[in-house]
Order: sequence, then structure tokens, then C-alpha cells
Amino acid sequence: MMKHEILEKNIGLLALFMVLAVSVGGLTQIVPLFFQDVTTKPIEGMKPRSALELEGRDVYIANGCVGCHSQMIRPFRAETERYGHYSVAGESVWDHPFLWGSKRTGPDLARVGGLYSNDWHRMHLINPRSVVPESVMPGYPFLEHTPLDGEQTAKKMQVLHNLGVPYTDQDIAGAAAAVKGKTEMDALVAYLQGLGTLIKSKR
Repeated sequence: MMKHEILEKNIGLLALFMVLAVSVGGLTQIVPLFFQDVTTKPIEGMKPRSALELEGRDVYIANGCVGCHSQMIRPFRAETERYGHYSVAGESVWDHPFLWGSKRTGPDLARVGGLYSNDWHRMHLINPRSVVPESVMPGYPFLEHTPLDGEQTAKKMQVLHNLGVPYTDQDIAGAAAAVKGKTEMDALVAYLQGLGTLIKSKR
């Protein structure tokens, strides 16, 4: 009996070798990335999200926006012509968790910051079809009437600081005041307007 036949007929042994093969392949591709500046350092000029943007990101996650909108433009012509400059790792080094995604029921939002006015975003979130007639996105009018709590904002920033995001003591101390009187709509619009603005889009 050939050696490969012994391997193929022994499920346990085959599974062990499969795990070893995948592990070695994965390690050879992943480990070097930890030692490349392009994947571990923020891009030039990047600043931590403001307290309002940080709350907006949580609103974005809580309402499932990431389920239909990716935030990762691949380096292919069809993508860069539609969405702008391809995404780079340095833009996301302070994101916990990453929101790259792969689902695109709606367009990619990695470069949406600054493309539309705040009023456009509000109209779109309240009634998407008022600005995009073919949209299948549900409306989120309740965001406009949902005030931000703000009690946990400073704690969120402190946790991110512990993970390496360079928030200052002053940022953390002023977090609650920065979101006082704001709504979830204000926060989400602020978050969207900050996406992808450091790398110029060709759109």
C-alpha cells in the first residue's frame, strides 16, 4: 500500500495533516504582516475619532449597517473607479472591531466622508428613497429622536486607549460633555462624514 493511501484511509491522520498544512500556510502568510509598518502603523495625519464619531460608530454597529455596507475597497479598477482609492490597513489600526466586511447590498462606505452634506445623510437615513429612489434600505427616523446617553463614552475611550488608541486624558475627561444634547442621528452622521477622508478619493 502506498504511503498516501494510508493517509487517505485514516481519517484521524488525514485530519491531523490537514491542520498542520493549514497552520503552516497560515503562519507563513500572517506572521510577516505583524512586522510590516504598513499594516501596524496609522496613516499620516490620522487622529482618533471624536467622542461623537465614536458613539456614531456604535450606532452604526447596533443598527446592523455593517450587514449591508462593507468598508473595504479592494485594489481592483472596477472598485476604485466606483468607490475611490483602495483601502489601506493603516486606516483601520485603531478600529476595534474592524468593520471591513464583504456584504454589499448597499455601496461600500469606506470613502463616503465628505461626499454628501450632513442634510443629505439625514434625509437618507430618515427616508432613503427621498434621495435614492431605487434604494432598498430601511429608514431610521427614530435615530433623530433618540438622545445619546453619554455615560459610557469616557469608558469606551479609556478601553480604546488601553488598546493603543492615543486618546488623551483631556479627550476622555471631556467625552460626556462632547456628546451632551446630541442624538444618535447626529452621531451616525458624524461617523459617516469621517470615513476615508485622509486618503483623497477620485470620485
